[in-house]
Parts: sequence; structure tokens; C-alpha cells
Amino acid sequence: MAKSMKKRLSEQQEFDIMKMVLDKFLWLGFILMAFGLFKIFESGAIVLGLSWIIVGAFLLILFMILIVKEYEVIK
Repeated sequence: MAKSMKKRLSEQQEFDIMKMVLDKFLWLGFILMAFGLFKIFESGAIVLGLSWIIVGAFLLILFMILIVKEYEVIK
């Protein structure tokens, strides 16, 4: 039986993959914040709109912290 050879990713490849994943989460946070702004303009529901904006901002901050910690560990 032949052993399967696993290839290791270079640091640049790992960083590129991390950037692609981070980009998706950043879009998600931005979309949530834009939806909150849309709700404020559409129906005047300021509390509902602000809650969506806060959720989007929290998501962005959370993933920023996670990515910075992960990148420091990899480095």
C-alpha cells in the first residue's frame, strides 16, 4: 500500500487562504450593517435598524480579533 504524501502549504499560501475566508466574513458584516441602514430609511424603525448595524459591527470586530490572534500564532 502506498502512503499518501501530504503537501504542506507555504506561509504565503496560508495567508492567501486566510484572506479569502476573511473577505467573506467582512462582506457578511457589511451586508448586515447595510441592511440595518436600509431598515432605518425604509420604515423609520431606528431601533431595529441600529440593532442590525450593531450586530454587523460586532461580527466585524469579532472576526478581526480572531484573525489577528490566528495570524500572530502562525507567525
